[in-house]
Amino acid sequence: MSRAVPTDSLFDDEPVPSVSPPSGAGTIAPAWLDESVFQLGRQLPASVYLGTSSWSFPGWQDIVYSRQYTEAQLARHGLAAYSQHPLLRAVGIDRSFYQPLTVADYARYASQVPEAFRFLVKAPALISDAVVRRERGAPIEPNPHFLDPAVAVEHFVSPALEGLGVRAGPLVFQLPPLPREWTLGDAAVAMIERIGAMLAGLPPRVNDLVPIYAVELRNPELLTPRFVRMLREHGARPCIGIHSHMPPAPRQSAALHAMDATAEEGDDWRMKGPLVVRWNLASGFRYDEAKNRYAPFDRLIDPDIPTRGTLVHLVHVAMKSGQPSFIIANNKAEGSAPLTLIELAKAIVG
Repeated sequence: MSRAVPTDSLFDDEPVPSVSPPSGAGTIAPAWLDESVFQLGRQLPASVYLGTSSWSFPGWQDIVYSRQYTEAQLARHGLAAYSQHPLLRAVGIDRSFYQPLTVADYARYASQVPEAFRFLVKAPALISDAVVRRERGAPIEPNPHFLDPAVAVEHFVSPALEGLGVRAGPLVFQLPPLPREWTLGDAAVAMIERIGAMLAGLPPRVNDLVPIYAVELRNPELLTPRFVRMLREHGARPCIGIHSHMPPAPRQSAALHAMDATAEEGDDWRMKGPLVVRWNLASGFRYDEAKNRYAPFDRLIDPDIPTRGTLVHLVHVAMKSGQPSFIIANNKAEGSAPLTLIELAKAIVG
């Protein structure tokens, strides 16, 4: 992407910087972007929150950042510059999956971004993983805290909402793949009821905040009418997880339609809550394969037009329903998450 005018200019050939020049070793400067990107940001409805699943990628030089900073520099100091991108109004916090974060951790993130910015936060594996794992992922033993609502409140919901405040977006319980025998027949019914029991134990309001709870599956056999009814009963949302483990986006969209639509609405349905999407991985790839194919994540390699079309449709339904949309894209979806979101924004606006 070419470097050009970052904001409206009085003269077509005179660039006007949108931020002060960087000062100090810890300062990360945002990229100078084409005016068309800023125009797109002004056209994108305020209820549409697009973001990436992290912000610490050196390959985003001239896409998000002004030059190629190191991954460590971006991890520590890049969030403020990231949040100045006209389309990146949200970001996913995946770090919370590996270890619970503190109120201070969340507050430090919140202090670096505008008030209108939103964070999508993954629940710790302490709560969402059925097993305790070794460092490389091999299971050791059953997790005694799996889907425990008290542990979820103490180590996830309360610190996230207290630290992020109004900047808190969806709180996502992404369940790693469960043993197949846990997801069939009566065992599937029991698992769905267990998820429901956890959701029933979560607070519907914390101070003046109404949390958005979402559940993301990695076992397609659990994506059933019983599952979506359970979410509806507890006021939670399905997180559409676009991943090689799960059905394509249109199939998951159909489940969302079944959850929200009434017989009177038919195809002209209205969403009963926010749209939550995590576009994780290109179809047919494992994470390591996609990483090797797409690194350094500076261009689109495998555009997924059908998935884009489904997401644009869902965003339009959410807009018509007066509901916000949260779409978090991974580099491993098409090759470069920010470029994926630019194309998605063009389609939403267009």
